[in-house]
Amino acid sequence: MADKLVIVESPAKADTIVKLLGSKEYKVVASNGHVRDLPKSQLGVDTENDFAPKYITIRGRGDIIRKITKDAKNANDILLATDPDREGEAISWHLSKILKLDEGKPCRIEFNEITGDAVKRAITHPRTINTDLVNAQQARRILDRLVGYKISPLLWSKVRKGLSAGRVQSVATRIIVDRENEIRDFVPKESWSVTARLTHPPQKKVFDAKLVGDGKGKLELRDKAQADAVLEALEGAAYTVANVKTGEKLRKAAPPFTTSQLQQEASRKLGFTTKRTMLVAQQLYEGVDIKGGAAGLITYIRTDSVRISSEAQKAARKFILKHHGKEYVPARPNVYRSKKNAQDAHEAIRPTSVERTPQSIRDSLTSDQFKLYRLIYNRFLASQMTPARYDTVQMDIVAAEYVFRAYGETKVFAGYTAVYMSSADEEEKEGKNPIPLLKEGDVCVCKELVPAQHFTQPPPRYTEASLVRALEEKGIGRPSTYAPTISTIIDRGYVKREKRVLYPTELGEIVTNLMRDHFNDIVNTEFTADIEEQLDEVAEGHKPWTQVLRDFYGPFSETLEKAEKEIEKVEIKDEVSDVVCEKCGANMVYKRGRFGTFLACPNFPDCRNTKAIVERLDVPCPKCGASLIKRRTKNGRRVFYGCENYPACDFVAWDPPVNEKCPECGSYMVEKTAAQGKTRRQVYKCANKDCGHRMDKPAKTGGRDRADA
Repeated sequence: MADKLVIVESPAKADTIVKLLGSKEYKVVASNGHVRDLPKSQLGVDTENDFAPKYITIRGRGDIIRKITKDAKNANDILLATDPDREGEAISWHLSKILKLDEGKPCRIEFNEITGDAVKRAITHPRTINTDLVNAQQARRILDRLVGYKISPLLWSKVRKGLSAGRVQSVATRIIVDRENEIRDFVPKESWSVTARLTHPPQKKVFDAKLVGDGKGKLELRDKAQADAVLEALEGAAYTVANVKTGEKLRKAAPPFTTSQLQQEASRKLGFTTKRTMLVAQQLYEGVDIKGGAAGLITYIRTDSVRISSEAQKAARKFILKHHGKEYVPARPNVYRSKKNAQDAHEAIRPTSVERTPQSIRDSLTSDQFKLYRLIYNRFLASQMTPARYDTVQMDIVAAEYVFRAYGETKVFAGYTAVYMSSADEEEKEGKNPIPLLKEGDVCVCKELVPAQHFTQPPPRYTEASLVRALEEKGIGRPSTYAPTISTIIDRGYVKREKRVLYPTELGEIVTNLMRDHFNDIVNTEFTADIEEQLDEVAEGHKPWTQVLRDFYGPFSETLEKAEKEIEKVEIKDEVSDVVCEKCGANMVYKRGRFGTFLACPNFPDCRNTKAIVERLDVPCPKCGASLIKRRTKNGRRVFYGCENYPACDFVAWDPPVNEKCPECGSYMVEKTAAQGKTRRQVYKCANKDCGHRMDKPAKTGGRDRADA
């Protein structure tokens, strides 16, 4: 019999902690997440009795609870070690209620990282459950339930069955819809620029200088006529250096990752969705078997803080000194300030051991785990290094009455960029336009004047990365909500993702406009951000959680009653396909279900014929010559390519096959994405593992690819 029972959320976390403790004194079990929640079949909140919640055991958790209860009876001490956030605190609270633990007895332990030292230290310092954190989570859950279960039935009756509204998801959808409206309403404005391509004999190096003004000050060219007038005035003009400024520029490293910053950077650098990022990050946090034993590789992954512990700073500085040299170690540790509304409950996301380099454990990690761990590791290490240093030169060059300006910078000390470059660093295109160092009075030769027409561009559509940034900046949701929010609005059909860009669907626009007209507070960013601040006050013990609900529900119920009377039935016509129903001859229509879009007969219920949407590749099956079809695994997460004659033909490929034979061995080839420095390119690779020949994807001819802004 184990003396102490430790309860965590996930089996993976339990396995890691068992190995770290290495003692028969402890038994570690997993609750598999939440064990109690509001019932799905009803509201589950007594609005007449100060919003008393009705909690029930989640379906499928009965056996787990019985096992935990049995283990608890055989233990002398019970420790609740769920995640160190409000949701984790609420799970511990529910477990304590089920196990009937003494509320005054310290039973709650938490650790920011799953390492031997951190877990053992936490076990020796248990505390009581923080009811303020629990109440903040209860208030959030009940608010979301009230919004979802009160508005969703209204959408079912007025628009379409199966729709849902949510306090955060509706705002996220509105942000995407508003951006689409901005793009539609955008009117481009014309402007022109003039660039002089200059050289200074006897040097052959050509550098660019841009027209910035004339004798009267700053100059803006609004049309071609103005640009032509400048070109005419500059014919035969001498270009003389009038002013030279040299200087030094320091570029400081970005702070270690918060949750939202990790999601954004993983999207930009790795092409990960927010859901994929958090799934892999959870694995790294909960623990991986590596040489020397199991270990959690990174600290807790749901955080809005950029703070790190002094111990982690010292370890990083020691590592940098040993492996990079003293010039890369700043005189004082780099300290970063968290944003104003950050909860700052945990450290930033960092490796649990700086000595555990990505390369040293590569063989123990999956491809995704390695990529994300390397990103987190390098970002953290760079955050504790000295700035990159650049020599800068700015020259004003006068020709006729016009002033041209040339600017260049040269990296003279790599600093943190020796380890990591953020997306912002890469966007600045270091070393662009290197220019010679000239002196006042030097005369340059103009090789060419290049006029260029420009039009202002509409704001870009959101990607997952930029949407996360927008949600964070507006104070909507919290680190743990970004990934599920984006997944929900895509799964519900309000938003579609194409080549990493988010577009609102017709359904998303209809629902958003309806919500804006009748529930403007719910889809109002300021209101949603204010709710988050009130929940923070509850978590800090400054406000009763029921007061937040009372303040919200009174006006909300009045708005709901009014909306039920005013909203008229909205008819959304199904999109008609060119696929003919073989049972009744009608053209089938596109429908959306739990598992995505499918084809259905419009004569339902008289005809109940449905079909899956088949996406064929214009590539014959390498085995039998039939068509290849794009398919998904049973859980819908991964795409693969199979023969239409399955099961008679069992050909399967994870990468899309192409109409190209390998010139080396004659096998079929597949299309893959290859990294080349900071860029990614498409290549064709031989599917024969013994060959592995690869070649660049042939360029398209006869037209241009057009990308939305």
